[in-house]
Amino acid sequence: MASDFGVLSLVPPLLAIVLAIATRRAMLSLFIGIWVGGIIYGGGTGVAQLYDWVITSIGESTFNAKILVFTLQIGAGIALIWRLGGALAITNFATKRVDSHRKIGLATWLLGILWNFDDYANNAIVGSSMKNLADEMKMSREKLAYLLDSTAAPVATIGISSWVAFEIGLIANQYQELGIADQTPSAAATFIQSIPFNVYSILAIAMVGIIVITQRDFGEMLDAESRAQRTGNVIREDAQPLQNIKNELGEPITDDAPLRVFFLPVTVLVAVVVGGAVMMGYAPDRTLVEMVNNTDIATALVWGSFAMVATAVVLGLTEGLLSLEQSMETILDGFGTMLPALSILVLAWSIGAVATALGTGAYVTQFATGVVSPMMVPVVVFVTSAFIAFAIGTSWGTMSIMTPIVIPLAWEIGGNEPQFLAVAIGAMFSGAIFGDNCSPISDTTVLASTFAGSDHIDHVRTQMYYAFTVLLATIVVYLLYGATNLSPLVLLPVGILTLIGLVYGFSELDARRKDLSAKPASTRAATQRVTSDD
Repeated sequence: MASDFGVLSLVPPLLAIVLAIATRRAMLSLFIGIWVGGIIYGGGTGVAQLYDWVITSIGESTFNAKILVFTLQIGAGIALIWRLGGALAITNFATKRVDSHRKIGLATWLLGILWNFDDYANNAIVGSSMKNLADEMKMSREKLAYLLDSTAAPVATIGISSWVAFEIGLIANQYQELGIADQTPSAAATFIQSIPFNVYSILAIAMVGIIVITQRDFGEMLDAESRAQRTGNVIREDAQPLQNIKNELGEPITDDAPLRVFFLPVTVLVAVVVGGAVMMGYAPDRTLVEMVNNTDIATALVWGSFAMVATAVVLGLTEGLLSLEQSMETILDGFGTMLPALSILVLAWSIGAVATALGTGAYVTQFATGVVSPMMVPVVVFVTSAFIAFAIGTSWGTMSIMTPIVIPLAWEIGGNEPQFLAVAIGAMFSGAIFGDNCSPISDTTVLASTFAGSDHIDHVRTQMYYAFTVLLATIVVYLLYGATNLSPLVLLPVGILTLIGLVYGFSELDARRKDLSAKPASTRAATQRVTSDD
């Protein structure tokens, strides 16, 4: 509990974050953070506790195990598509149609919004589809990772997804615990009412659109984009991308593969994931929300990724491109491309276990109780949740920690008003997504780096400027709501206008400081213009 470890409960996750950003070595930083947590928790060398957390994160949670299998199989599927020439086929096809930096960004943004069923699958499918096209248009891998990351968890938390089922379940459980289920709308209705108050998620999605359309960057992202546009180097020299298909698998076996080599495996993946989720959740008397509550998205992801691999193998055989033996070798090579990502995933889950054992979340939230006025509840809940999520690297963990605190707090401070519950719940989810969106120890952030082919810490460092910009605009919206009590439907446009102003202001200031043009790509100097030429 937090009372047992106090401020020491903050040390392991914050140490891991600081080391990761400072050294650019994510795995070593996470390992040290877990080790220090083991020393604090059990005394002595902490080694036994360290490995207990690591092993438990792999074997005790069936969800985690399924995600590891899914990630391995996705790696195999991507490897097969690469070797069969599918990635090159889609690149050749789309280059004639998606022929600019802006169009690649828009396509990635829209695909990320449309694929709202799961954040892991979002990163895998959209990233795998767009990476080669982004390279062709000289978009930095850091920029692609940002586009993926900010249209993964933010979209999943308000779409038809496993996230929504989890969030509704948390609300329902707390209503039962407090005995207020008969005094409030249903948990599902409360969740729907909370969506407009999930301001960070909505503004994060809007921020991607603003950046893509205006082509204005700032912070370290401006450096990354300028490098890619001037030199064609989509990753930094000496960067260590979590996945580098070309280096690890070699050249495709053909440069004239048919488009079906790409589209058929990806289509089968999507169809089986969606169909499997519907099949597991369906019952004649269930509503859509109840179906989402009762499905198992992790299992559907395993089924879909297996179907993707099987389809690619069959295509290789029927097209006469890969023998069965070559297919099996490629599958093993594909597994290998995912080992860095798997390692960081396991360590990220383990640091979350450390935070739970030491009571990090409870320690932070105790400062928010007893001193909060109704006007400040959204801001305090949002900032507290954001800090916890950033520190422990898991939005679901943050939601689990915060829900038993936020709902009773909002029920009491709001005078037993159901509407106030929706406000506080939306702010809590909003803060949780901030951490998931920018923490270097977040599994979603890891997967965004993986499927963009980006150095993980480069992704974190470049994205953090944008995440904190959205955080500022979110706080503005919550403060305005507390002061005016206006509908969020009125205040969200204010938040978007705030974002536009911040993006233009920061990009101009940073461009002048770095002597780089912050204008749209079409008006940059020739050495910085995005073109379709290599």
